[in-house]
Amino acid sequence: MEGGNQTEVSEFILLGLSDQPEQQRLLFYLFFLMYLITGLGNLLIILVIRSSSCLQTPMYFFLSNLSLGDICFTSTTIPKMLANNLSGIKTTSYAGCLTQVFFFLFFGGIDSILLTAMAYDRYIAICAPLHYSMIMTPKICALWIAVSWMWAFTDALVHTALLTSLSFCGHNEIPHFFCDLSPLLKLACSDTFINDLMVNTVGALTIIIPFIAILISYTQIFVTVLMIPSTAGKWKAFSTCGSHLTVVSLFYGTIIGVYFSPTSTHTPEQDITATVMYTVVTPMLNPFIYSLRNKDIKGALRLLFFRKPGLLL
Repeated sequence: MEGGNQTEVSEFILLGLSDQPEQQRLLFYLFFLMYLITGLGNLLIILVIRSSSCLQTPMYFFLSNLSLGDICFTSTTIPKMLANNLSGIKTTSYAGCLTQVFFFLFFGGIDSILLTAMAYDRYIAICAPLHYSMIMTPKICALWIAVSWMWAFTDALVHTALLTSLSFCGHNEIPHFFCDLSPLLKLACSDTFINDLMVNTVGALTIIIPFIAILISYTQIFVTVLMIPSTAGKWKAFSTCGSHLTVVSLFYGTIIGVYFSPTSTHTPEQDITATVMYTVVTPMLNPFIYSLRNKDIKGALRLLFFRKPGLLL
């Protein structure tokens, strides 16, 4: 057998987004700026929600947790990428790579379930407004958060544990800017059938099932809204869902395209572009999407900055 002459891989090489020095410099500044905007924007959303009494509702409770999850989600990939770009060192250890996979899947799973919780909140608010306060209690909201953390942890642990059972030998170059599950499976020199099966089963429970639940929720919402007699009432109902629908489209559209479509239908470059969308661009845009079209958050922002002397002249 040839396997006896193969050396186990102890580290991986992250090829990044470009091997051109000029492009690497430009990408460093671009991703650093995007990471800074993501962190500051989401921290501001959390601060506004925590400090405003009018935003102490289930929807904004979920939004503040989503903002926290987005900060952690981007922090699993971007700092390492920036450090590699700055130092010129593209290698990462086997243990470091698996650790990055775990936390990437963990925080990505939390975001997925939180988006589902937000869709459920909108469904109850529009389709059963009289029962909203009885259904969306603080205990139920806390349960949603607990479930999102426990399920995401289990999902990430399953995939990471299965990666440890694979053999990596010979080729160790990852055509990506971080250790992602899909390119790692392609590098394995042992059978990945169980890993692929778990991606399409356990992974589906974390991504596909929540996405379907969101679609069902919004189908019911649209049916209910269409029955509202006044145009103003319809617009008001739809306006409370627009921001969430935009984020859902960006997040799930790119993830499903990368992980749950046939690999023959897309190139590695397309995978990287889609991954950048949901790992960097979407978390960066979330604060703007949820604040620019939201009167409550804009009002709370004005109170936060203009009420307190010295913060803003």
